[in-house]
Amino acid sequence: MSLPASLFHPHRVLLDADVSSKKRLLEALAKLFSDDESEQNEIFEKLLERERLGSTGLGYSVALPHARIEFLAQPRAAFIRLAEAVDFDSPEGDRVKLVVALLVPQEATDEHLQLLAGIATIFNQESLRQELSSAETPEAILQLLTGQ
Repeated sequence: MSLPASLFHPHRVLLDADVSSKKRLLEALAKLFSDDESEQNEIFEKLLERERLGSTGLGYSVALPHARIEFLAQPRAAFIRLAEAVDFDSPEGDRVKLVVALLVPQEATDEHLQLLAGIATIFNQESLRQELSSAETPEAILQLLTGQ
């Protein structure tokens, strides 16, 4: 299984990011999703709001932060591989090193759930997690995630 290529862009892939906390990670994701400061603030707040409901850590050092965004017309995804794992308040207590974030339009309920399920499914594959941990370019990451 792979994810739709339309979700990703090489500019929304960050490798070996140096972030010190969950909050800094969410800020880095917001910056990947938009160059506009007001949009970054809204994205950050929505991601943080969702995390307050419960951690989006999946285990296996993977997190899947996600949010619904009012101004968004199409779903978008971003990927960050951290230089050092950070605490993500995940149920298993795992620190997180691989992060796929998903933003969907406010009204995209079914699509949102399908995309989340698809992402969670592919990250259950140990071989994929290992390949993502060693890939050297954003393009290689996108190839692994989308099959393209």
